[in-house]
Amino acid sequence: MAVNMDASANVLPPEPDKRYVRDKMVWNPAMHAIPISGIRRMVNRAAELDDVVHLSIGQPDFGTPKHIIDAHIHALQAGQTGYTMDAGLPELLTALKEYYNAKYRSTLDEDNFLVTTGATEGIYLLLTAMAAPGREFIIADPTFLLYAPLIRMNGGQVRTVPTKASEGHQIDAERIINMIGPNTHCIVLNSPSNPTGTVYPRETIEWLCQEAAYRGVEILSDEVYDNLILDDIDFPSVLSCATDMDGISVVSSFSKTYAMPGLRVGWIVADQNTIRTLRRYHMFTTTVASTPAQWAGVAALYGDQSCITDMVTEYARRRDRVVELIGDTPGLTGYWPQGAFYIAPSLPDGVDGGRLAMRMLEETGVCVIPGDAFGEHSSNLLRISYSTSMENIEEAFARMMPWLDRQPELARYK
Repeated sequence: MAVNMDASANVLPPEPDKRYVRDKMVWNPAMHAIPISGIRRMVNRAAELDDVVHLSIGQPDFGTPKHIIDAHIHALQAGQTGYTMDAGLPELLTALKEYYNAKYRSTLDEDNFLVTTGATEGIYLLLTAMAAPGREFIIADPTFLLYAPLIRMNGGQVRTVPTKASEGHQIDAERIINMIGPNTHCIVLNSPSNPTGTVYPRETIEWLCQEAAYRGVEILSDEVYDNLILDDIDFPSVLSCATDMDGISVVSSFSKTYAMPGLRVGWIVADQNTIRTLRRYHMFTTTVASTPAQWAGVAALYGDQSCITDMVTEYARRRDRVVELIGDTPGLTGYWPQGAFYIAPSLPDGVDGGRLAMRMLEETGVCVIPGDAFGEHSSNLLRISYSTSMENIEEAFARMMPWLDRQPELARYK
């Protein structure tokens, strides 16, 4: 049958913008597991205001060391702009091997590493590869906001271990061990912690590693802040606490240690079978990390390490002052964080930290992050970041302290 081509003129609207109407995207139901970021909620509102002092930023306020920048530029100029091997730049894999073996007296080789696009991709690869319906994951509350959504969107179940500011946000190893059941698949650790700055003691990590190995439970340890230890203690990585690499995965990056978060280079340390499997998965996510940035990472590991000492010294100085100021602030209960550049003091039970933080931002111009961004049981916490100048810290508390003193929900706790 012949088709009347002129008939389309009677069907299509004359206006071009009305001819093609796209239906609303139908998302995978798993997308509902991804919450609206509590950090973005605060930072986006702050961007609409004038004269804001941020105690909210989770990245170093130091510049990237010159020798690292120079290596990045040199790689670009030398034409190092193609793909690397899927596991990472061979020179970087060797540098990571030498770095970890020197630090922890281990016997790792290049096949124990996978270079990723930041630690975020490393966490994504591990959790989405492990999570499945019926599998349980034990995490602290509060903890880094990435873990729980990735587990849930892949059908896994999250069991949380609440911590308290009054106890330094330390996890109870015995409680975690008692939570392990037939469906427990993995314990996720983050030490030093974001958002609390807590460093778990060696005996806690050793006990968890021992029991997890005995019960066939994986341990994923997010050690992004492992070099930002603010007191004279040795950092107890799971790599130095576990008897072998079976069931152990560590994620880290250059972002915090060398003040290069925007270069997006991280890595996974695990047994060789795990790395082989994740290399296949990695090729279907970001393929490889930035090649020039990987060369910058080589320079970071082999170059002058005084930049770390300088940062740690300054963060410790700020930490001391922030702890002192929190102790003098009405309604806040503090503690002594030993790592990273965060502290998560608590408000009295029943006080909604999210509402209070937003009100404080709008009325004083001080931006902190409420605890509900980091856990379901942490709504009365405030995350304070001291990756900012001492001048900003003093100004922020000068605004916060009298304002908090006037809040009715805190009046009975004076």
